[in-house]
Amino acid sequence: MDTQSYGLHVGGRWIDAPESFTSRNPARPAELLGRFARATPELVFAAYESAADAQERWRRTSPIARGEVLYRTAEVLAGRADSLAEELAREEGKTLREARAEVGRSVSILRYFAGEAAQPVGSVLPSAGERTFLFDQREPVGVVCIITPWNFPLAIPAWKIAPALAFGNTLVWKPSELTPLCAVRLVEAFAEAGLPPGVLNLVTGLPEEIGDAVTGNPAVGAISFTGSAGVGRAIQAAAVARGVKVQLELGGKNPVVVLEDADLELAVEQTVRGAMLSAGQKCTATSRAIVTASVQDEFTEQLIERARALRVGDPLDEATDLGPVASEQQLERVLGYLAIAREEGLECALGGDRLEDANGGYFVSPTVYLDVLPESRIGQEEIFGPVLAVMAAASFEEAIWIANLVDYGLSASVFTRDLTRAFDFVRDVQAGVVHVNSETPGAEPQAPFGGTKASSSHSREQGKAAADFYTQVKTVYLDLPG
Repeated sequence: MDTQSYGLHVGGRWIDAPESFTSRNPARPAELLGRFARATPELVFAAYESAADAQERWRRTSPIARGEVLYRTAEVLAGRADSLAEELAREEGKTLREARAEVGRSVSILRYFAGEAAQPVGSVLPSAGERTFLFDQREPVGVVCIITPWNFPLAIPAWKIAPALAFGNTLVWKPSELTPLCAVRLVEAFAEAGLPPGVLNLVTGLPEEIGDAVTGNPAVGAISFTGSAGVGRAIQAAAVARGVKVQLELGGKNPVVVLEDADLELAVEQTVRGAMLSAGQKCTATSRAIVTASVQDEFTEQLIERARALRVGDPLDEATDLGPVASEQQLERVLGYLAIAREEGLECALGGDRLEDANGGYFVSPTVYLDVLPESRIGQEEIFGPVLAVMAAASFEEAIWIANLVDYGLSASVFTRDLTRAFDFVRDVQAGVVHVNSETPGAEPQAPFGGTKASSSHSREQGKAAADFYTQVKTVYLDLPG
């Protein structure tokens, strides 16, 4: 069967590019999911021209009408949930259960921001002038560049695109080259829902060929990026010099702290979920388990037993708990860290290798290392795979110290029955998202999301906080005549 080809979406039309690239199933790398247009800098420029041309018209569109487009898009996605989940699982590698959850999350995000479009914006302020009407209002930034990763190919684009559109911006979106099919499906849903031409433009391609064109166009008023720290900081440095607004989400080295009074069964289950599901490929994934000494042996024994029971295999099989990592490059990255762990002499209690299968899939076994030193590379660096480092802490205070002993500060969790220590943890841990008695992943559309330290640019996504990035405030002094 011929492999289907997909174009760029510019000015409301699907257009071809001179060359293409392919998307493959990481569970079966020989399976092609499609050929996708490989944008050139010239085509990226055309996308920005389209976004700029559409901006004034979309800015003047009623916020209620914008919200209705978002709501209709949510309904399109909901109506295609099963097919979208299957394509997502085949392209990214997460299980069908997780893929269905991501589609549902994307629908919820779109519905939430459809409602936000109708919420009050701005405020009326008291003035020293007796006849001065003083108020402020929010206006769109203009043309926004959206750059998204492969690990949540529907949900992360949804939580960037939906508020940007709700607040009157037009967009050029560059998704990961590993998950272009999901991007095409999302743009198709927006188009079917009646989004006007030019408001959302999709450019697929290779970062080394179009990266500068995507982030450096003069029309760009703001850039929202989720991805690696190195790429994000380079984008930020170049953009700030041009006066462009930048939002970054860059990863984490997220801890769970398990105290002696914890519900160990709950702590084990949530730690395994946070560390291993989605093959550990979440920026909020649990990477470190910091356990107080009195429960360390019991916790570790239960943890290894639970992680060993996870079923690794075809993500389309309903019985599978873990699919493959997303690409050969990602496989090499994770295996590289497993080699580093061997060099550091770490005790591998479970896994520590690639799982071979007949289809050559990129499978890594769930891996647990014991007695990891906090200062080691496995204890410090983001691996982005199903790898958990277990560390000992002599006290609650030392556990928090270890938790904070990394450059990142995205998500953190504590397991305890003590309400006082729970609040102490919330106060003292250096993280933008804190969980008590639940796994480190997890974010709801109405709540702000983002990290501290090296995990972000200190802005927040989702919830009402999204307006801070996608709008700018205009203050108006209206003096009444006479």
